[in-house]
This record gives sequence, C-alpha cells and structure tokens, in this order.
Amino acid sequence: MGISIVKKSGESIPFDPAKMKNSLERSGAGSDDIRFILKEVEKELYDGITTRKIYRKAYALLKKISSGAAGRYRLKEAIMELGPTGFPFEKFVGELFRYQGYKVKTGEIVQGKCVSHEVDVVAEKENEVLMLECKFHALAGRKSDVKVSLYIHSRFEDIRDERKKNPQNTEDCSFKGGLVTNTKFTGDAIDYGICAGLKMISWDFPGSGSLKNRIDISGLFPITCLFSLRKAEKKQLIERGVVMCKELCEKPDLIKILGVTQTRFNKIQQEVTAICNSKIHA
Repeated sequence: MGISIVKKSGESIPFDPAKMKNSLERSGAGSDDIRFILKEVEKELYDGITTRKIYRKAYALLKKISSGAAGRYRLKEAIMELGPTGFPFEKFVGELFRYQGYKVKTGEIVQGKCVSHEVDVVAEKENEVLMLECKFHALAGRKSDVKVSLYIHSRFEDIRDERKKNPQNTEDCSFKGGLVTNTKFTGDAIDYGICAGLKMISWDFPGSGSLKNRIDISGLFPITCLFSLRKAEKKQLIERGVVMCKELCEKPDLIKILGVTQTRFNKIQQEVTAICNSKIHA
C-alpha cells in the first residue's frame, strides 16, 4: 500500500512522485536537484500528510538550491498574493500582452451603446483589438463560472454595438472580448465563452496560451515570487504600483525605498536577478 496524502479539498489520494517531479521540472530545477528533493520529501511522508506540507518541504529545499526555480515553483500562490484588489493583477496581465507586442492600456472607460464600461485591459496590435476583463481570486478553489462569461459577453456586445456606429471601425479589424482569471473556469464558462467568441485565459487554459504558459515564455514574474522580501515590503511596493520583478531589475533603487540594509539590498537584488534571468521557452 502506498502513502495517502490529503488535498486542500479534504480528498485523500495516493502520493504520486511523478507529479512532484513534473512540477519541479516546470520550475526549471536540474535533474540532480529534483532527485535530491524527491528523496528528502519521501523521507518525511506519512499517511494523511497534507499536500500543503509536502509543497512547503519541497519549496524550502528548492530555495536553498535555486532562487529562480523557487520563484517559479510557487508562481500560482504568488499571483494570488497580488490581491486583495484586482488592480495589480490587471497590470500584470497587461504586461504579458505588452511582451507580445500589443499596445496596452489598463482601466480604460469605453462607451457602449447603452452605458459606459471600465475595461480592465485594452490590448491592440496591427488589426487586432482585445478588450479583456480580469477576474482575480485570492483562493485557489475559486472558479469563474458561466455567469461571469455571460456578463462579460453582454458588456462586450454593448461596446461592439456602439463601435459599429463609427464607419472607421471596419470589419478588417479583429475586435474581440475576453476573460482572464488567475484560477480556473468551470466547464460551462469555457463552453459558453468559446461559443460566444470570447478569448478565454485561465491558469491552465488553453494549454498553449494559458496564463502559466504566457509567464513561462515571457519570463515575467510578480514581485510576490520573491522570498527575500517580507510581506509588508511586497505590499509597500504594490501600493506604489510596482508589480513586476523586471521593474526591480531595471530600477534597483526601488528596493532602497523599503529602507533595507545594504546586506538585505544585496540579497534581494541577487534573487531579483535570478528570477529575471529564469525564462523558460515553453
């Protein structure tokens, strides 16, 4: 009989070392390091251990081995720490599209046929215009359901109807609404969104073009990935509009506004550099 572990939902499942191996590989950890971490984690397994304890053990070991890999390993949790408001997540999504060559605006007021709408992210490139709503969740178990897809589609249609009044907005331009979430969609939300022509992006959907896939390709990581920063320091930076690690790479003096010692400054800068250089081509 194998070891049973307990998920966040309370469900018991057999421990599968292959799943942990895959997660560590996606973080960019080397094969020797992965074997070492798996061996150390398996020493501490017992029936009923939570997935959270297993994750914390693996993360603690990874931090000592590779700052860049450690940051990627806890990426999903780090994005959830961008809250409690959705604005930092909107900025983060905007940066991912800017990396792809889009001209990006956030928090734009766009007139619809019936009412005006605040659009989280407007992204334009060549003949494509995307109007994206960002749904941020601070808890992993929260999903965006079909009601969200219906709401976003209705808002987008109102904007489209107003847009049609302007003869300059020709059919040559691909004009599309979309929904981006840091967690997951329900099946109905995806089905309706695809049927209605919305661009649907969640943590793991679609396989190529998912939120995680875009982060891996771009190498853009939120400052909440950094373990050398304290929670209050991350909050202070986010309140100043600093969301991306690349901002700290490009302007190290932003770290100094935290009032850290030179020793801590050097430690933070070292981790920031490792994260910024940790792009994976997926």
